[in-house]
Amino acid sequence: MKACKIVSVPAIFYNYMSWFITNAIATFLLPPLSLLLLLALGILLIYRNRRLAKPLILAAFGLLWIASTPYFAEGALHILEAQTAPLDDSRKNADAIVIHGGGTYFLAPEYAGQDVISNQTLVRLRYGAKLQRETSKPILVTGGKPGGNSLSEAQQMRESLEQDFRVPVRWTEDASDNTSENAHHSFRILQQAGIRKIYLVTHAWHMPRAAGVFRHAGFEVVEAPTAFTTRYRFDLLAFLPRAESLLDSKFFVHEVIGLLWYRVKSAISNN
Repeated sequence: MKACKIVSVPAIFYNYMSWFITNAIATFLLPPLSLLLLLALGILLIYRNRRLAKPLILAAFGLLWIASTPYFAEGALHILEAQTAPLDDSRKNADAIVIHGGGTYFLAPEYAGQDVISNQTLVRLRYGAKLQRETSKPILVTGGKPGGNSLSEAQQMRESLEQDFRVPVRWTEDASDNTSENAHHSFRILQQAGIRKIYLVTHAWHMPRAAGVFRHAGFEVVEAPTAFTTRYRFDLLAFLPRAESLLDSKFFVHEVIGLLWYRVKSAISNN
């Protein structure tokens, strides 16, 4: 008879509340909500403190415009991407490939309502599959159920790599809910296989934070970034607000907050 894994209700509740609180805080700090709240505060103060209200409204409008403009949003991502570089032949000497999860496409209708990989994850898998064919190194996929999905990101990634790309996956790390847990759980798995030096595959703008966390976990990291922010040409349209640029700004602010948070945690632990 197959044994059933029992998970206590308090543990499930704690994990959910931890995820919810973390994401709620992030939502308030990231655009557009943070800028909309700043704008709302300025409007509320118009009749009580006009001297303070005016600069708040102007600041919220200006920051929202900048965050929505391709020229500035892409430029912000370039700041992060400048801290890494595309993988070249001289650095292809690691022992395994670790592909970092990038979210879930929930309840996909065209896949019978199953949870499958998101577009962001697909980009990482495509490059990871290319790297595996070039190096023949084994793959570990990492990603849990941070959004409460029925199937972990790692399991979705494994299915896609093996079925869509015809690339084998040796290890699946599906217990993590954030980048720090991705790194530490992956290290425990690969340490048992005697592997410390890895290719780390993720978006170029995510690489500075991810590589730092994986190195802190004990890995020797060979950075293998993908999906650099590029543009065919610059014209006047690059200075007009667009919804896609607001998403780029969200990624930038999220990474900056994450980098600062890890530095604070490191400073506290060292003291």
